[in-house]
Amino acid sequence: MTKLSNYLQGIRVAVPESRQLDTMVQLLERRGATVFRVPLVAIHDAPDPRPVLAWIDRFIASPPDLFIILTGEGLRRLISLAGKHGRQEALVSALSGTRLLCRGPKPERALREIGLKADIQASAPTTEGVIVTLEDLLLPEQRIAVQLYGEDQNLRLMDYLAGRKAIVDTVAPYIYADDAEEQRVIELLRLLEGNALDVIAFTSQPQVRRLLQVAAKYGREEALKQDLGRCCVAAVGPVVREQLACHGIKTDIMPGQAFFMKPLVTEIMRHFGRHPSTVEGVDSP
Repeated sequence: MTKLSNYLQGIRVAVPESRQLDTMVQLLERRGATVFRVPLVAIHDAPDPRPVLAWIDRFIASPPDLFIILTGEGLRRLISLAGKHGRQEALVSALSGTRLLCRGPKPERALREIGLKADIQASAPTTEGVIVTLEDLLLPEQRIAVQLYGEDQNLRLMDYLAGRKAIVDTVAPYIYADDAEEQRVIELLRLLEGNALDVIAFTSQPQVRRLLQVAAKYGREEALKQDLGRCCVAAVGPVVREQLACHGIKTDIMPGQAFFMKPLVTEIMRHFGRHPSTVEGVDSP
C-alpha cells in the first residue's frame, strides 16, 4: 500500500491562506506536496468593538425571531468578544432560544463548538442559497439578526429582507486586512508566470481579490488570468468559485459537498489521479 506521504509527491501547491494556514499546509505536506505559502489576507476583530457589543446586548435582552449566520469566523468572534466582557453565557443562552439559519457547514461547526446546532441550513452555501431558503419562511414583521461576512454589507440579502418587510439588525464582528508583504505576492505572480506551480488553492474570496489587486497594481491582471488558465485552480467551495468566475477565472477543483480544507485536499489528490480511497479516514471532513 502506498504511504500517505507519497500521494502528492512532486505536486507543487500555492496556499494563499492566513486564518488556517498551518492546517492547510500540514494536510498537503503530509501527503508529499511541495507547498508555497503566501498569507494574502488576515482577519481581525472589528476595530471598534462598541457597535458589536451593543448588538450582543440587544440580542441578549430581546432575542430575534431568526439569526442568519453567514460565517463560522463571525460567530466565533461574537462568542469571544462576549466572553471578554462577561456576556458569553448570556449570549449562548439567547442563541439556544433563537431559530438559527446557517449559510453553510462552517457556521454549523462553530455552533457545535458551543453545544448548539442549526435549525435551518441554507439550500446552498451562498447568499442566493440563503434567499431561496428564506422563501419558505414567514418574514413580514419578523425580527431578523444577520452576522455579516467581513465588512461586506451583503446588499443582495439586505434588499431581499427589506422587500419581505423583515426588521433587520446586522453585526460585523470582524474585518479583513492585507497581511502579506507585497514582495511575497509578487513572487507568487512570478511562479505562476513561470509555470512553477501545479495548483493554487483558494479558501476565501478576499484571497482572490488581493491577488488580483496586486497584479493590477503592476499591470499584470490580464497576464495573471492567463497564468491561472494554465495552472489548476482549486476553490474550497461555491462562494470562492463564484468570486473567481466573476473575474473570468475557471475553477478546476472543488469539493462536491463538504466545503472544508481536508475535502479540498482530497479533491486535489483525486484530480491528479491519486485519490487515497484505501486510506481510512483521509476523505472525512
